[in-house]
Amino acid sequence: MNDSDTDRPGVDGDARPARAVSEPERPTAADDPGRGRRVAIDVGTVRIGVAASDPDGILATPVETVQRAKRIAKGAIAPELTRIADIVREYEAVEVIVGLPRTLRGENGSSAKLATVFADRLRRLIAPVPVRLSDERLTTVSAARALRDSGVRGRGQRQVIDQAAAVSILQGWLDERSALLKSVDRGDDV
Repeated sequence: MNDSDTDRPGVDGDARPARAVSEPERPTAADDPGRGRRVAIDVGTVRIGVAASDPDGILATPVETVQRAKRIAKGAIAPELTRIADIVREYEAVEVIVGLPRTLRGENGSSAKLATVFADRLRRLIAPVPVRLSDERLTTVSAARALRDSGVRGRGQRQVIDQAAAVSILQGWLDERSALLKSVDRGDDV
């Protein structure tokens, strides 16, 4: 990936460099929007995987893989942003989780910058729905391994790997949220 991939125009054709890369978030009782569907996004340079939860926030399932546009007219909104904003509205999502791909050492590289820029642009399109960043180290690797182990090979894998990574990001968020809310219900210190 080169710098032009991370500074591609998005909303209003802006090609500004990203603000400082955000740190990953974790579910908190204070910010929890309550019952409702969540949508997760695995941002890549070529494709974006999308997953959604059931309204009770228990199970993540794949939704689709959105292709990224190669070129975007100046002043235009990237079609992948428009499509994902449409999905958020279709699913009546109460929050969106964007995977933040940090390095194994916990550092933010160019892929993290790409995800953060994407999250910022999406946030402007879908406000007031919150957009959160979640650490997604190794989700694509895990998704590829799981698909390979289930017999999906080569080209077929490319079509669903991004969705599988989004499912992994979302399921991790849902599981952590569930544990947190149970802890709060019990009166544990959180």
